[in-house]
Amino acid sequence: MPRNATVVRQTHETKIHIDLDVDGTGQADLQTGIGFFDHMLHLLARHAAFDLKVRADGDLHVDGHHTVEDVGIALGQALVQALGDKAGLRRYGHCTLPMDETLVTVAIDLGGRPFFNWRANIPPMMLGTFASELAEEFWRSVAMNGSMNLHIIELEGRNTHHKIEAIFKSAARALRQACEIDFRTSGIPSTKGTLRS
Repeated sequence: MPRNATVVRQTHETKIHIDLDVDGTGQADLQTGIGFFDHMLHLLARHAAFDLKVRADGDLHVDGHHTVEDVGIALGQALVQALGDKAGLRRYGHCTLPMDETLVTVAIDLGGRPFFNWRANIPPMMLGTFASELAEEFWRSVAMNGSMNLHIIELEGRNTHHKIEAIFKSAARALRQACEIDFRTSGIPSTKGTLRS
């Protein structure tokens, strides 16, 4: 069965269109209007081995908050749609990833009960037109709308660009692992028999 999804989200603030193929090869086609955010989404697609197309038309004359948040919401919804009842999944994923002076750990459970834990010291600054605190908003939106348990922990780091990039790469690797099919088992990876919220 193909594991893909299309999500369209439209509000008075943004119009978001996402095409996601969980079993892709890391291809990305991204237009959010925020260069640094496109860069991070490209890293996400590549390291998760997802094929990801994002079109975002947001109120960037205000700032990037609504665009980044709503892309996160739509991506979380796309993951839920693409993974279906989650039969055969590994379910759990984790990655500790170094990037120069930075070290980040991300752990994920696709168990259907959303929870978000952010322990990263990201000082407020602009990275191009991307406000650094939006990294947290993006991943919170993905976790809550993707019905996942997501822990993001910065262990070491000084450079803000490196910290955010390491977070996106580590989360991508953890997602890739959690979304993989476990060929040693079958059915829903839970003693409850369901992974729906």
